[in-house]
Amino acid sequence: MRFLRYPGGKTKLLSYLVNYLPKSEDIKGTYIEPFVGGGSVFFLMNSDNALISDLNSELITLYKGIKLYPHKVWEIFVSFPTGKTAYYDIRNNSSEGKPLYYRAARTLFLNRTCFKGMWRHNKQGGFNVGYGGEERRWAITHENIVELSHILRKAEIFNYDFEDIILNVSKNDFIFLDPPYKPGEKDLYELHYCNGKFLFEEQVRIADSLKRLPKSKNIRWAMTNSSHKDILKLYKGYNVKRIPFGTSNKPGIQTTNSKEVLITNY
Repeated sequence: MRFLRYPGGKTKLLSYLVNYLPKSEDIKGTYIEPFVGGGSVFFLMNSDNALISDLNSELITLYKGIKLYPHKVWEIFVSFPTGKTAYYDIRNNSSEGKPLYYRAARTLFLNRTCFKGMWRHNKQGGFNVGYGGEERRWAITHENIVELSHILRKAEIFNYDFEDIILNVSKNDFIFLDPPYKPGEKDLYELHYCNGKFLFEEQVRIADSLKRLPKSKNIRWAMTNSSHKDILKLYKGYNVKRIPFGTSNKPGIQTTNSKEVLITNY
């Protein structure tokens, strides 16, 4: 279910990824996503025992709001007026101190009506993407939000760094990782593409965290990432598959030469 417009989302890769991911019922532990992003894989798996996290606090507020208050989130979402002027009024007015469900609805509104679903902030931390129109706002329904809430109620939701999540997994858990990356590149610099830079040092930290997992715990993991040679060197000895199609170097544009890989330890 695609309710969120999120840079680097894996919705269009699901038909490929599903062939290499375990079925939910075959995961004896917890299904874990340290970079949940738009949540397309999480919603596809629909696990009865899940843990999702992301460092983007606005995103996590949205997930928590829908989990706990789906009807109120929808009520606020549809109450926001339409048009460019209204968009900038809502965007430029801080939601600090507002109830969780209001903040969640505001984030959803901005995401559905901003330009190309970008997620960008100014130096003060304020969302500063321009207006994109109303067309995609109504691609979701009240029923969608309620359905999402039912799925999210089966998950623990955190706003943690990925290393804190990875190093606290338990026996028989399964981890799906989709860190921010630019296909074929070593680093991600474009602030318009995701919520902040994601440099090679962070890629090294991911690999080190995964390598520290004890083999005796039977923890499986799968990761989508850039095919850059320096990133691939971090996973020598693991299974690497070239993804035949996916996101090009330009956000939102698909290609048959994606320069992306799926890496697994199984």
